[in-house]
Amino acid sequence: MDSILSRMNTARKIAGKTFGVYVRPWIVGLVFLNMRIGISLARLLDPVFFPGFKKVAIKSPIILVGNPRTGTTFLQRFLTDHDIGAGMELYRMVYPSLLLQTLLKPLLPLLEAVSPAKYHKPEVHATSLSKVETDDASMITRYFDGFFVYGFFLAFADEDLLPQFDPAVRDTSARDFEWLQGLWQRNLYAHDADRVVAKLFSLAPRLPQFLEKFPDARILYTARDPVDIFPSGMSLVTGVLDEAFGFWSLPEATRQQWFDRIYAGFILLLQRFHDDWVSGRICRENVYVVRYDRMMSEFEVVMSEMLPFLDYQPSPQLQEKIDAIGVKQRAYKSKHKYNLAKFNLDADRIHQDCAFFYETFLPGYL
Repeated sequence: MDSILSRMNTARKIAGKTFGVYVRPWIVGLVFLNMRIGISLARLLDPVFFPGFKKVAIKSPIILVGNPRTGTTFLQRFLTDHDIGAGMELYRMVYPSLLLQTLLKPLLPLLEAVSPAKYHKPEVHATSLSKVETDDASMITRYFDGFFVYGFFLAFADEDLLPQFDPAVRDTSARDFEWLQGLWQRNLYAHDADRVVAKLFSLAPRLPQFLEKFPDARILYTARDPVDIFPSGMSLVTGVLDEAFGFWSLPEATRQQWFDRIYAGFILLLQRFHDDWVSGRICRENVYVVRYDRMMSEFEVVMSEMLPFLDYQPSPQLQEKIDAIGVKQRAYKSKHKYNLAKFNLDADRIHQDCAFFYETFLPGYL
C-alpha cells in the first residue's frame, strides 16, 4: 500500500471482483496517470506565469475537523462566503496548477459531465467542481490515498486494510502537509486572500502532527451525535457507490462487511482525536469545539464565541446575517431521513461504542 500504483491496482481488482467492472478501471487509471503527469508539468510552469504565489505565507489557517456529516461543509462555506478566509473549490484540487485552473475555468460546465461530483445526490450533499469542498479530496487526485479511497474502494478488499489508513500504523502526515501547503499557497494567491479555510476530517487522528507543522492554526472541531453521523455518512458514500456501481445490488454479506468496516473507521476518527485531546497531546488553546446541536439551536451564540477565537471582528452587516441564519437554523427541518436499520445499526450499540465521545464532547446529551 506504499505506492500509488499498488493502491490503484488493488482498487482495480476490487472493482472487478466486487462490482463486475473490468474495463472502466483500466481507462480511469490511464486517464488518472496521464492527468497526473500533465498536472506535474503544469505545476512546474506555475512559478513562471505566477511568480508571486511562492511568497504567500500560510498564517493562522482556519481548519475544520470532524467526522463527515457534522456540519463542516456548512461552516466552511459560511466562512468562505463571508470572506473570513478562502476555501478551495473542487476543480482546484482536481487541477492543482494555477496555469491549468486559469485555462480550464471557462470549461467547467463541460467538465462537470465527467466529474465524480455528479454521483452525489443534491439532497444529501450539494457539490460540483465549482463548489468549495473538503481538502481531503486532494489526497485522491494527488496520491490516490486517504480515508476516501478506503471508504469508496479498499474497504471491499478481502483483507481489512483500515490499519493502512491509521496514522498510528502508517503516517503520511509529512507528505500530505507539504502538499497541502503548496495547494493553499496557490489558492490564496488565486483568491487574493490572506487566510485559509480548509476542511479535513482526516486530521482527526493526527492533529498533533498538524499543529507541529502549523502551530498557529485555529481548529474548529465539530461534534455531533454519532447516532446521526454514522448513518448519514454511510448514506453519503453508498449513494455515490450505488449511482456508480449499484451498491445495493451487492450480496448481503458484501454489504455487511462494508458496513462493519466503515463503522470501525468512523469510530477510529473519533477515538484518535479523543485520546489525543484527553492526553494533552493537542494544545486546547488552538481548538474550539463546535457542538452541532448548539450550532442549530443557538447559532448566534456559537458565532459570538467562535469569531473571537478566530481573531475576527464581524461587521454590523455580517452580524445581521448571523442573526438571520440563527432564525433559519432553528426552523430547519432536514428533508433527508436516515435509517439506522438500513445499515444494520442500532442506537444502543452506538451509544455503547462511543461512550467515550459522549462523555468528553457531548456531556449531558444522552
